[in-house]
Amino acid sequence: MSSPFLKEDAQFMVRALRLAEKGLYTTDPNPRVGCVVVKEGVIVGEGWHQRAGEAHAEINALNQAGKRSIGATVYVTLEPCSHHGKTPPCADALIKGKVARVVIAMQDPNPQVSGNGMRRLKEADVEVCCGLLEQEAEMLNPGFCKRMRVGLPYIRSKLAMSLDGRTAMASGESKWITGADARKDVHRLRARSSAMFTGVQTVLVDDPSLTARLEGEIEVSQPWRVIVDSRLQMSPQAAMAQLEGDNILLTISKDLKRHKLLEAAGFRVVVVSEKEGHIDLEESFEMLASYGLNEVMVEAGAVLNGALLKAGLVDEWIVYMAPCVMGSSARGLFDLPGLEAMGDRFKLKLKETRMVGGDLRLTFR
Repeated sequence: MSSPFLKEDAQFMVRALRLAEKGLYTTDPNPRVGCVVVKEGVIVGEGWHQRAGEAHAEINALNQAGKRSIGATVYVTLEPCSHHGKTPPCADALIKGKVARVVIAMQDPNPQVSGNGMRRLKEADVEVCCGLLEQEAEMLNPGFCKRMRVGLPYIRSKLAMSLDGRTAMASGESKWITGADARKDVHRLRARSSAMFTGVQTVLVDDPSLTARLEGEIEVSQPWRVIVDSRLQMSPQAAMAQLEGDNILLTISKDLKRHKLLEAAGFRVVVVSEKEGHIDLEESFEMLASYGLNEVMVEAGAVLNGALLKAGLVDEWIVYMAPCVMGSSARGLFDLPGLEAMGDRFKLKLKETRMVGGDLRLTFR
């Protein structure tokens, strides 16, 4: 069976994917999308979705192309929308622009709208081809795709350890295991995340801000901060309480006095179901997905990471390994009591290894 794609299609879709990456830190809860308009082998318009509530990639590209869109081929990394949201349907805009052909990297994963944009284009006699560089397009939006398909965000946990698998000294001291380059890499991961997720003990010990700090002129939408705090131990004076943005405390406590105290300090207290004496983690992530959060990044201690590993909720473990040894009394990566036999082991699949400065970054999925 012959391919519906032309020889030159791939190069223009690669350009659309690169444009989509420009929205890596700003589009939540929407997906990152890029678009290119090509007439007679020349790019006459291009654009990307920059932030929620603003024009989609197709509209930006069509506006740049103007009347040159007539008879043109459009390359877009995600199926054009067919419904009215904060902006009009992009499929209608493409039809109005009298384009001849639309090449799409991947179909919209939202089951309520999937296929509708392509159908509308075909009904208007626009040639439609879908599936070019589909895997690359999906990698741009793992959280949006997962949220649309199963109602959960894409969950990524970051860990930093020594050569002997330690994350902190026995005293709790952990600054800094890894070097400056690895820490910069972590801030890029934070910047692409919808929310940071941690446990209250980490906050009480380290008092982190959990913000994304990137150098240069890169625009960043700061992630929400979500703290697992079963018994509402959070300090109202915590550093993150002084920052703008959303601070959510997930708890099973019904202590209304503590609720009011922490809400007055700037936290949003959310009561979730109890599971084995702790908060129900799966329900918590389902709730975060219902808020439109696509990617959640975990920076937590051994207890919470152990619970997440046991529950099988993490999609991607990113481990930075520093070339140092911290000793047998230092703290480990996971708290997993009850593992006694080799058959009890948790097995992870190594997907990528690369150097980040002087440290080794290991990605498991």
